[in-house]
Amino acid sequence: MNHCLRRYHTFALPVRARQVITVESLEDLSRAYQQVQRAKQPLLLLGEGSNTLFCEDFQGTILLIRLKGLQVEERAEAWHLRVAAGENWHQLVDYTIQQGMAGLENLALIPGSVGAAALQNIGAYGVEFKQFCRYVDLIDLQQGQPVRLPASACQFAYRDSLFKHLEHQRWVIVGVGLNIPKAWHPCLTYGELTPLSTPVVPQALFNTICAIRRAKLPDPLLLGNAGSFFKNPLITKHQLQDLLSRYPDLPYYPHSQRQVKVAAGWLIEQSGLKGCRIGDAAVHQQQALVLVNLGHATPQQVLALAKHIHQQIKQQFAISLEPEICLMGATGPLNPAEVLA
Repeated sequence: MNHCLRRYHTFALPVRARQVITVESLEDLSRAYQQVQRAKQPLLLLGEGSNTLFCEDFQGTILLIRLKGLQVEERAEAWHLRVAAGENWHQLVDYTIQQGMAGLENLALIPGSVGAAALQNIGAYGVEFKQFCRYVDLIDLQQGQPVRLPASACQFAYRDSLFKHLEHQRWVIVGVGLNIPKAWHPCLTYGELTPLSTPVVPQALFNTICAIRRAKLPDPLLLGNAGSFFKNPLITKHQLQDLLSRYPDLPYYPHSQRQVKVAAGWLIEQSGLKGCRIGDAAVHQQQALVLVNLGHATPQQVLALAKHIHQQIKQQFAISLEPEICLMGATGPLNPAEVLA
């Protein structure tokens, strides 16, 4: 195990891999894949590692996707962007605001790459990636062929997409197409944005969202973490009424005709788990939805803490929390239900 992975994922855990290869072009990607195939090793495609928990050493090769490039085409009613998968998401959002292409500002300061944004269908403050996606470009590594999937075929859902369920050692996202309408309608209906007065300008909204996130979310460069560890759970409206009878302050948000979304961070805090610590793994003091590495955490400590939270929430609220981040094992992704059982 020759390569330490601490600087390749934001949890900064002391895990290792057999090999790490940086991919800056499609030619790099093809060569690296052929090399891994000859070695008959497990393969992992990794962006900036901001949504990954390595649960143990990875017994294979990691390809760091660093594909770069941005093209902008102006149409009568919208801007069409084609963005390479290795571009940084927040830098893209910042660029669009600076260029007068408003729309992505609610997704500011979400860590990670553009490719990961599509895979995860990232979202914040009432806005999701899928609202702007036109298509996703993939490479079928086995066939060496490009594939362009329209957004309608990407099966986007809450923190989910088709790409989470494709064979992870075969398909790689290499770029995305975005549509940013020129008719801008700010989304101020979620969480801390509701008190904002209108009219509001895009730059001010962008700045406000950045300030909110910086105030409550730890900087992974200073404190290892992977952002929100758990998804906000979806429950039935019948379940909601039962919970509100016992917890009238429970924050919830509409999701569909039958379901609502409740705040996982609130559930964790109400269970008295804010600041809970196992070894150097802890629940963040300012945002209970974030698990942090206080300096020398191990994967085992983070997993033990996640299991403890999962059990406490299930016992107190009869809600089973689902990890938002990818749990990575020795040869590939792990089943969260089995890991937290």
